[in-house]
Amino acid sequence: MAQSGRTSGPRVRAAAVAAAGVILAAGCSSGGGPAQAAGGVPVVEKGKLTTCTHLPYPPFQFERDGEIVGFDVALVDLVAKRLKVEQKIVDTPFENFKTGAFLNSGECDLAAAGMTITEERKKNVDFSVPYFDATQALLTAKKSGLASLDEAKSRKARLGVQSETTGESYTKAQGFDPVAFESADAVLNGLRTGQVDGVVLDHPVVQGWLKDSRNAAEFSLGRHIDTGERYGISVKKGNAKLLAAVDRAIEEARADGTYDKLYRRWIGPPPKGSS
Repeated sequence: MAQSGRTSGPRVRAAAVAAAGVILAAGCSSGGGPAQAAGGVPVVEKGKLTTCTHLPYPPFQFERDGEIVGFDVALVDLVAKRLKVEQKIVDTPFENFKTGAFLNSGECDLAAAGMTITEERKKNVDFSVPYFDATQALLTAKKSGLASLDEAKSRKARLGVQSETTGESYTKAQGFDPVAFESADAVLNGLRTGQVDGVVLDHPVVQGWLKDSRNAAEFSLGRHIDTGERYGISVKKGNAKLLAAVDRAIEEARADGTYDKLYRRWIGPPPKGSS
């Protein structure tokens, strides 16, 4: 991961803007009416499946060698292939995923951002079938000696979380007053600089951090926190055709082994009993 901060405005996938710093226009199509992909699926831009995400959030979406890659990116590429279009990625603030703002404004077709399906979010967007079972993890500075939330609470430790995430909601429900950071990178930087004693974030993200020898030397992985979360890809309320295409892509990938291949590539060995 790179810098701890990021701009609040949208950023388009590097490959899509190399020519001229393109900024997306809502509902842009060359024919004046709504653009369509294969099967009559509506899209905001002809020939594109525009995805809203929030960067960086490895291993789900992050920039590498000038390209945005990751597990979520690869899954949405399967949807784009089905629709005979190319995926185009826009980096947006995470709080918009809760409200579906960029979907409702016509800036994006779908959102994929390691996003947990919750009843609150379902009021504003429609979710695909779940594509990932998630757990939270506690990461602490080794010098803190903390290994669990109970220890953190008894010692009045400061915890960091990413703003507007289920990690923030969970820690608040456990009686903490967490320090909320804008991005995952900022969360890690907060731990590294001593602003917080530990952080609570999705386990695959924390696991990815610890692959870096510098992080492994400084930080310790505490106990897993099983919150029963499942990730989904969201679309605008009522966009049944696109939702059906997303669901079919996920279900077919699970059935033909593509899902497991992508899981191994971006995350690691699939958990026992997973499909």
